[in-house]
Amino acid sequence: MNLSDDLCYRILAARDARFDGVFFVGVKSTGIYCRPVCTAKTPGRARCLFFANAALAERAGFRPCLRCRPERAPGQAPVDSVRTVAWAAAARIEAGALNGGGSLDELAAGLGLSSRQLRRSVRRELGVSPIELAQTSRLLLAKRLIAETQLSMAQVAFAAGFESVRRFNALFQKHYRLTPGELRRSSAGSASAATLRLTIAYRPPLEWAVLLQFLAARAIPGVECVVGDTYRRTVRIGEHRGWLGVAPVADHSLLVIDLSTSLAPVLPALLVRLRSLLDLDARPDVISSHLAQDPQLAESIRLRPGLRVPGAFDPFEIGVRAILGQQVSVRGASTLAGRFARHFGESIETPIAGLTHLAPTAESLATSDIATIAEQGIPKARAESLHRLAFAVAGGEIDLEPGVDPQATMARLQELPGIGPWTAQYLALRILRWPDAFPAGDLGLAKAMGLKSARAMEQAAEGWRPWRAYAAMHLWESLKTPAPSARSGD
Repeated sequence: MNLSDDLCYRILAARDARFDGVFFVGVKSTGIYCRPVCTAKTPGRARCLFFANAALAERAGFRPCLRCRPERAPGQAPVDSVRTVAWAAAARIEAGALNGGGSLDELAAGLGLSSRQLRRSVRRELGVSPIELAQTSRLLLAKRLIAETQLSMAQVAFAAGFESVRRFNALFQKHYRLTPGELRRSSAGSASAATLRLTIAYRPPLEWAVLLQFLAARAIPGVECVVGDTYRRTVRIGEHRGWLGVAPVADHSLLVIDLSTSLAPVLPALLVRLRSLLDLDARPDVISSHLAQDPQLAESIRLRPGLRVPGAFDPFEIGVRAILGQQVSVRGASTLAGRFARHFGESIETPIAGLTHLAPTAESLATSDIATIAEQGIPKARAESLHRLAFAVAGGEIDLEPGVDPQATMARLQELPGIGPWTAQYLALRILRWPDAFPAGDLGLAKAMGLKSARAMEQAAEGWRPWRAYAAMHLWESLKTPAPSARSGD
């Protein structure tokens, strides 16, 4: 992305972690340079200079901040691939890549490195080893499970990713200076035989009604559904199958998650996927304050200050849904997606009416022939596009996990047949969680903006950076009347 000073300052004010490492800020009054996520008080605009990398900041005479440690910036800057790899590795470790028998060698291979290179990169940039990162994630999740559930301590240990109860007990006592049992006696966990219940926090406000409307309109029959104020879906993570439901907690900035106990072993990955799907790490206050300066967006932002960008629980699932949605209505694409789930997906029994199938995997479509894919009611060219995407994802040619370089991934996607700039930008918006994605040329956006060409739309959207994805959501929502009034977390 192009970095202007004004754009960098907006990001700095928001402390948006998705831009960490993309640039650095030098503060003229202190002679110190920082990451955009530094927790120090935000300096005034006139005191800031911005640099594409740390070396440029130091050449200009700035010294590194001792609070945010610029040398540890994960980043996504193309000039700093080591930081990009370290960030991607940290995200996958948080999602449980080293749990359940996952090895450092496998994690490194997925990032195109040797395990030695990965250890060196992570320690250099984050200050700890990959194993230490995984250990901290496991302990924090275990602490939540002890406090919020009535799982046995052995179940807690394995659900958090520990392979040994003895190791879990020893590390827990070492880090928290009390035993798991002592923490349980001070907590009031909820009891449940068939399900687990956890809560997940977000920064208010959250336009839950709008988010549900978006997900409901695009729900895949048999895989997802929205009932009342609850989003429900089937889940496949590795070898584990089950279901979940998520709904708001009244008068609190919390969502409650109910899920089948069969998913306990993959809780780290599940929680990361949910946060991505619901965009729970966004800063709606800062994003809205910037976008509201544009009169075209001001009214929508007044009505929907907590609007989020829906992400992806299953990246390949959204990739299929996006291709099926080319040149058809939203409802028509959902019908096709349901047909694909019944034919290529796996059936599953759940206690929730209507949830009967798991979404197709990349492997299931990659091993099918193009003619069989086309028989589900799509043109042969679109069937070829789906087959090629499935083959690329299944074979590791394209990584659709959040944390990868969005620009490089979008370029790689557009090398596939049937995927143009609109589809690539839409996938970056939803799958890659890139906040500056903007699918110019989209008919709905064109109508809302009153413009006809993609070039004109991109020029008009320049002032919305670095949150063009949120501007797109507001524009799509502005086409609907009246605006939903239900909002969570005010």
